[in-house]
Amino acid sequence: MPDYKDKIKELEDELKKTKYNKATQGHIGLVKAKLAMLKEKQDSRVQQKTGQSEHGYAVRKSGDATVLLLGFPSAGKSTLLNKLTGAHSEVAAYAFTTLSVIPGVMEYKQAKIQILDVPGIVSGAASGRGRGREVLAVIRNADLVLMVIDVNHPEHHPAILREVWESGIRLNKTRPEVFIKKTARGGIQIGKTVALDIDDSTIAQILREFKINSANILIRSPINVDDLIDCIEGSKKYLPAITCISKADLATADQVERVKQEINADIVVSAEADININTLRELIFQKLNFIRVYMKEPKKDADMNEPMIVTSGSSVGDICNKLHKDFLKKFKFCRVWGKSAKFPGQRHMLHHIMQDGDILELHVR
Repeated sequence: MPDYKDKIKELEDELKKTKYNKATQGHIGLVKAKLAMLKEKQDSRVQQKTGQSEHGYAVRKSGDATVLLLGFPSAGKSTLLNKLTGAHSEVAAYAFTTLSVIPGVMEYKQAKIQILDVPGIVSGAASGRGRGREVLAVIRNADLVLMVIDVNHPEHHPAILREVWESGIRLNKTRPEVFIKKTARGGIQIGKTVALDIDDSTIAQILREFKINSANILIRSPINVDDLIDCIEGSKKYLPAITCISKADLATADQVERVKQEINADIVVSAEADININTLRELIFQKLNFIRVYMKEPKKDADMNEPMIVTSGSSVGDICNKLHKDFLKKFKFCRVWGKSAKFPGQRHMLHHIMQDGDILELHVR
């Protein structure tokens, strides 16, 4: 059996000592492609040994979305969960208190948002240290990652980012528009609608390293070598994330501001001192891209207590589909009140895009 660990370290060392420029671009691309393939083979071997494709905690998703609290042990995740949701996660002033996933539900703007507190991540998690693999596997089922960084340990932030990247999760990135269609013959044909820093020969070399010798590739997004490899592998998870500095009450204002700048944090909170907790709730709601649509039956008042929670950009058709597929089949027309209507009760069809606070009345056969 090949020793993937030694080969991986050899290639990683080579990457560290090779300076990136136009002349070395192709070589670096090939080394990264080989590295990605070796890591994939190593993961496959681990899965064969354990008989599992995912080392994950069984967590049933509930509510309108799932947010995962991610941080090192004792970063203040449990206290924050309790403050946001009213759940009762065991809180103690020492590491590794949370030994299983603790779910809570945050109700905000009539949305029910599931928040999961998982065991603290540690360096080496992606390679299986501690409960790292299990924790990172749970992230793949989340809709948003809330990274919790202790104000006194800003060095944890790059460590978490590294572990999450190694586990195939891409935070605050959108999936690049790269389309690869394998062909029987004709070699590698590359089409681009944007300017790229990587040249065609490097793209072709990387594809061949992945045993793709004949294909049509269309690139519509600016990408680098890492993005291209991600698109070829096709197994990466793209998720929005919030970086939150915790325990603000345990540091001076100058220290808090310095750490915020250092890690480019989105928000500073203290669960103990109740600092910025409501602001964090609003940030979570916004980052999930939610809007509220209130449903109305013909000749009745709208139900203003239980809105449909959907993502921004949702059409009437999307809402029908979420309610039940029969609504799509039997749809005749709808009436809309609110920001997206030119006048109250305006008649629309399935393609109409709804806005936050709109009222929707469906007419079906």
